[in-house]
Order: sequence, then structure tokens, then C-alpha cells
Amino acid sequence: MDDWLVFSVVVVALIVGWLLGNRSRSQQTRPAMPAPLHDEYFVGLNYLLSDRTDEAIDAFIRALEVNSETIPAYLALARLFRRKGDVERAIKVHQNLLARPDLSRSDSLKVQIALAKDYDAIGLLDRAETLLSDIVRQDPPASTRNHTLRLLIKLYEKEREWFKATQASALLEPQARAEIAHEVAHYYCERAAHQINSDDLNEAQRLLDKAASIDPNCVRTSLLLAQLQMTHKDWKLAIKHLQRVEKQDVAFVSETVSMMRRCHDELGTNDELLRYFEHCMSVAPSASVMLAIAELIKEDRGAYAAGAYITDELKHYPTIKGFNRLIDLHLSYGGESARDSLRTLRSLTGTLEMTKPRYRCQNCGYAGKVLLWHCPSCRKWSSTKPVQGLEGE
Repeated sequence: MDDWLVFSVVVVALIVGWLLGNRSRSQQTRPAMPAPLHDEYFVGLNYLLSDRTDEAIDAFIRALEVNSETIPAYLALARLFRRKGDVERAIKVHQNLLARPDLSRSDSLKVQIALAKDYDAIGLLDRAETLLSDIVRQDPPASTRNHTLRLLIKLYEKEREWFKATQASALLEPQARAEIAHEVAHYYCERAAHQINSDDLNEAQRLLDKAASIDPNCVRTSLLLAQLQMTHKDWKLAIKHLQRVEKQDVAFVSETVSMMRRCHDELGTNDELLRYFEHCMSVAPSASVMLAIAELIKEDRGAYAAGAYITDELKHYPTIKGFNRLIDLHLSYGGESARDSLRTLRSLTGTLEMTKPRYRCQNCGYAGKVLLWHCPSCRKWSSTKPVQGLEGE
């Protein structure tokens, strides 16, 4: 048996014992509490000491009356069931509580929310959605309403119902909405990306403007806005959106390199692009930006000058990507006698670069070769960034 499970049951046993004792003290002037309640409590302790957890929990449940004092204990027991994977028993506890006509409104809301979590845990998402939506319609207190809406939003997120997620977020109190602004911005980005793929560019623009107003620091919004303007061939406005990324999160400048190059090529302003990249290198060095500068130098002054630039940068900021590009340049202008050795070395270092992840979640460490705005491991938004250092940027 897991240690946490034993500890949880012990805590529940103590809660039950305290509630029973407290009830006995509060009813000293009334008839004594029926003996079976106390008997069940001690039966539960015996089961617990015998490592018979399920029987212990059942005994503690029988020892508790249902009232405002014992509802937290019932909810704790049901939560224990859900954590150990016995969701059906948790559902049964919650449904039995809801069937009681004397349940207060406050307790009823707590039990309904807990039951919705049960349904979510076993994949009955439609039932969970219906229950949470019904709670919102009951006009609960503000704190309960915000908590319920947050659960409903996460449910829509799981179902990839981005329109419903944005609708539900609009119902939150301003402070609660501000706490998840970065998540809501991504919901609008998801919708905008779908519209771009469907060639509904006007609707995509509207959704991205909304995302930018909700979270001005959303890198994804800026990248999608730049993509949209490039579709319209508005290169200057696209550049403006891309330059915003450096102020939002400098770690993502590497994601703008190819788009920046395309825009400036169309405008014929590579000198301006070189100055911008040099600024980025002074703020936060990046292998992708360094290689982009080297390419501009190569086009202007040749491969030797580009190789010299990379060599100098690698002394201060060594990366596998930079080293590989330097080998490529030496292969293009180096002597024939050294080329065979360089090709062998390039093959090995190229394989090393290809096997390394390009992105890593800053929250859980999940790594991959594709930028995922929503980490598939810890489910956090905006937590994945380009890998930095020798093996990355």
C-alpha cells in the first residue's frame, strides 16, 4: 500500500473521531449518541491497523452522520477514492449526498463540483460539462462561480473547444480573468490558426487582435500576426510584429529569423536586417541569429569573412549549430587535403545535432523537435522554449 494512502486514511480517521467527539460534547444535554456510531469508528480503526483500507473507509463512512460538519469528511473520503483510481465509489458517495433533501445550498454546490471532477477523471466529459454549466446557471457566489468556470474552461481546453473556452472566460470576474490571460490568448490563437488554414483572414485578424489585447506579451500572437501580414504581402507590418517578439521574450527571437529574412529580402533592406540581428546578439546571443548574420556576411563579403565571423563568435558562445556551419564553410573554401577529414567530422556532428531536442518545457522538462505552445506532459501554456546553450541556441 502506498504511504500517502495510509496517511490519508489515518487523517480521515482522526477527522471522523474529532467530529464524533465534538458532536458528543455539543449534545451533553441531549440523549447520548447511539452506540453503533462509536462502534463503527473503532471497527474502522481495527481495519486500518490490519492494513484493510477499503473496509476501514467503509466503516468510517457508516460512522458519520450527514450534516454540515461532516460534509468535508465525506468530500475528503471521496477525493481519496478518486486519487486511488476508485472513481466509481467517489461518484457513489457524491450522488448519495446530493440525494439528501436536507443538504444546504452551499454544501450542494461543493458536492456537485466534486462530482464533476469525478466525471472528468473517468472521461465522461459531457456529464462533467453539463454539471458545471448547470452550477454556473444557479448563480452561485462569486468565488464558487469563478472556480466552476475555471474547471469548465479546462474541460473545454481538453476537448479543444476553443470557442466555448473563450466564451466561458468572458464570464469570469475581471481579476480571475486576468489570472489566466495568457491561456485565453492561446485559445484565441488556436481559433485564429484554424481561420488562417481556412483562408478566412479577416476573422483571423479579428481573433488575433483580441488575443493581443488580452495578453500583450503573447509571442505566439505576434508570430501569427506576422504570418498573416506576410500573406497580405505587407512586409513592413510583418517586420513590426516580428520585432515585438524580442521585447516579449528574447528566447524566441530565433523563431523569427526565417520570416525576418523573407520580409527584408522582399523589401531589399538587408542592411537594416543586419543591424537588427546584431542588436539581438548583443541582448541575448542565439545560434540561429548568429548563423543568419554569417549568411548575410557571406552574401556581401564571401565565405571566408563569414567563417571568420562564426569563429570569433564561437569563442564567446560555442554551439553545435555554429560549429557545424563553420565546417560547412571550410568545406566550401578549404583545401582539398582537409576536406575528407572535415566531411567525416561534419557527419558525426551533424548526427549529434539532429538527435538533440530543439525545445524544452521550462516547467516539467518535456523535450522535442517541434514547438508546442501547450506542453503535452504538464499541460502548461507558454512553458516550452527553444533549448539554450551548447546543444541549442
